[in-house]
Amino acid sequence: MTADTMSIDTLVVGAGQAGVAMSEHLSKLGVPHLVLERDRIAERWRTGRWDSLVANGPAWHDRFPGLEFDDLDADAFAPKERVADYFEAYARKFDAPVRTGVEVTSVVRNTGRAGFTVETTKGVFDANRVVVATGPFQRPVIPPIAPKDGRLTQIHSADYRNPAQLPDGGVLVVGAGSSGVQIADELQRAGKKVYLSVGPHDRPPRAYRNRDFCWWLGVLGEWDKEAATPGKEHVTIAVSGARGGHTVDFRRLAHQGITLVGLTKTFDGDTVSFESDLAINIARGDENYLALLDAADAYIARNGFDLPEEPDARRMLPDPDCVTQPLHELDLAQAGVTSIVWATGYAVDYDWLHVDAFDAKGKPQHQRGVSKEPGVYFLGLPWLARRGSTFIWGVWHDAKHIADHIATQRKYQSYRAPVQRDGEKPRNKALADARDQSQVQQVNELGVN
Repeated sequence: MTADTMSIDTLVVGAGQAGVAMSEHLSKLGVPHLVLERDRIAERWRTGRWDSLVANGPAWHDRFPGLEFDDLDADAFAPKERVADYFEAYARKFDAPVRTGVEVTSVVRNTGRAGFTVETTKGVFDANRVVVATGPFQRPVIPPIAPKDGRLTQIHSADYRNPAQLPDGGVLVVGAGSSGVQIADELQRAGKKVYLSVGPHDRPPRAYRNRDFCWWLGVLGEWDKEAATPGKEHVTIAVSGARGGHTVDFRRLAHQGITLVGLTKTFDGDTVSFESDLAINIARGDENYLALLDAADAYIARNGFDLPEEPDARRMLPDPDCVTQPLHELDLAQAGVTSIVWATGYAVDYDWLHVDAFDAKGKPQHQRGVSKEPGVYFLGLPWLARRGSTFIWGVWHDAKHIADHIATQRKYQSYRAPVQRDGEKPRNKALADARDQSQVQQVNELGVN
């Protein structure tokens, strides 16, 4: 360690919802720490999504326990800028030690001594622990089947902002999770001809019998499920808070003017081919939808709740022609399609994290965020501890578990055989107090903001 290296007990990488939650719990436990963020707090909410995006859960649900959206109705869906403002306000609420404009470029375990050397664009840190709070949305993924020529405008949903961004002509939207469905709907309402490629998905009701689906998943214990159903680990969820919130209905989208097609298979020149799975995917989405209605009805009957019945929720529109007579191929040029929006998800990127925390496929190995590499933690990943781990409230609870683990480890590591004289503070406590005070002073000298 050089003279210019700054020492800190715990370094948190990322100041999105995960990093802010982590900082709150560490602060409550008195753990000296610093949060490094390459952009601004909650930057992905501001600039990493389309203009009209709102939270997919209502304001009463998609928040931390310590602060409400005081300017929104509890059942409203917060616009993305308001969500970003919320996290900035939350960080100010407990004076989070966040330093923005700092990118972490390398984390390496120290040799012959505890902790890690962390290189950043603003200097080197020596940290006893590192919390990776960068979340799951790090690197947009466009599948290798994408056309390689420049005849089509191709963007990932991470780079889509609004319909005016795309050239004149039709659009193929690939991916029918929450992002793909909302973008396709927006483009069609803006007057564009839209083809929506629909793969396997879950399709919960936005609300049922006067309760939002977030409430239903809570009382039914679905948020706390600790493992995904085998075979459905990567199935997307089609739900929307747009325009006040509504249930995603693929038949309604088709009757509205969107042409539904199956899973996108290959491109050959101007021709794109689709799997023959559209009707199956729609039917399985219906099964998921109806299963939740059945579970909700059973819960109401079991508990004697007085919630209004909703028979219309079970009525389905007739299958549109694009489902009964699906397209297997489409000549994009003849159809006037000039753009493709790839709503095909994200991959994590840990090229900067040079530690033994991954399996052979590069997937983090952990138990509830506690990595197999001692001193390294992961936060904000799907199914980190439960189904709700990537949601705002879920990441807050996961962060508490990790912070408690860190605090416990600090107690063990601060132990020294007690050697003291009458009237003296125990040596191990004195050393711990001195070390913590020194680290707090170092953090203050960094000029955190």
